[in-house]
Amino acid sequence: MSTINRRRFLKQATLAGGAIAASSLLPFAAGAAAAPERRLTILHTNDVHSRLDPFPMDGSRNQGLGGVAARASLIQEIRNEGGQVLLLDAGDIFQGTPYFNMYKGEPEMKAMKMMGYDAATIGNHDFDAGLENFTKQLANGGFPLVVCNYDFTGTPMEGRSQPYQVFQKGDLKIGVLGVGIELRGLVPENLYGRTVYSNPVEAANRNADILRKKGCDMIICLSHLGDKYDDNRLSDEILAKETYDIDLIIGGHTHRFFEEPRKYTNRNGSDVLVNQVGWAGIQLGRLDYNFSGPKKKNLPKAHTVVVGKKTRE
Repeated sequence: MSTINRRRFLKQATLAGGAIAASSLLPFAAGAAAAPERRLTILHTNDVHSRLDPFPMDGSRNQGLGGVAARASLIQEIRNEGGQVLLLDAGDIFQGTPYFNMYKGEPEMKAMKMMGYDAATIGNHDFDAGLENFTKQLANGGFPLVVCNYDFTGTPMEGRSQPYQVFQKGDLKIGVLGVGIELRGLVPENLYGRTVYSNPVEAANRNADILRKKGCDMIICLSHLGDKYDDNRLSDEILAKETYDIDLIIGGHTHRFFEEPRKYTNRNGSDVLVNQVGWAGIQLGRLDYNFSGPKKKNLPKAHTVVVGKKTRE
C-alpha cells in the first residue's frame, strides 16, 4: 500500500471510529437530556371518626357512603396499578360511633394496619379516652405517629411518636412531618395531661429544614390545625404561607370537602398545596405527582374518590 493510500485509510478509519463512538453515546445523551419521569400517588384521609361501617341506607345524604371495606378495596385497586403509593391520615381517627365507645379505638387502628397506612398524625379526638389508651391502641396500628409540636415527655406517650418520618418510594425520598392543634380549651386537661404544645409553624419549619437537608424530593405535612378560620387562629392557610420547605399540607379538623387542592405561596415564593377530604371516610384523597429531574415535580391529577355507593346492593 502506498504512503498516500495508507494515510487515506487511517484518516477514514479514524473518522469512522469516531462516528461509531459518538453514536454509542446517543442513547445515554438522550436519556440525560430527558430524565425518566417518576411518579408517586398520595392517598389520604382525615377525621374518619370511628366510621367503620358505611352510612345506613336510610335516605340520608350520605347513605351507602364510607366504610373501611370499601376504602380498603379502593386502596388495593390503586396499589394494583403498579406505581409507588403513600397512604396517610391527618388525625381524628377516634370518636363518633359506638365502636369507639365500646372498644376505645382498637378496631379502627387494626383496620388501618390492614389497609397499610404509612403514617398518621394525632387529632384532638384521639385524646378522648386518655393518653394511656391512645398509646395502647397505637400499638395495634403498627404505623408511625408523626407530630413535631407536641412534647409527650412524662406521659404514657413518651417515646411513642416522632417529629417526622422519611419514606423511600422507589428512588424517591419523601419526608412526612405532623402538627397538632392547641389542646388547651379544646381537650379536657386530664386527657392530655403533661403534653406540652408548641407553635406549629415554628416546629414545622424547623423539621422541614431537617428533611430538606436529608435530601427529600418532597416534604409533606400532616396537619390537624384546620384549613382556615375567620379569626387569627393558626390554620393550614397560615402554615402554608409561613413555611419555607413544605410542598403539601394534608389537613383535617374542619371537615371540609375540597373540590381541589388550594394553592398558596410560601416564604420562598414557591407553591404549597393544601388538601382535605371532609370526614367519616366518605372520600379518599388522591394526588398523582410526577417527578422529573432533581426536585422538579408537578401535580397533573388531583381528585377525590367517593368511598362506597348510594344504591342498595
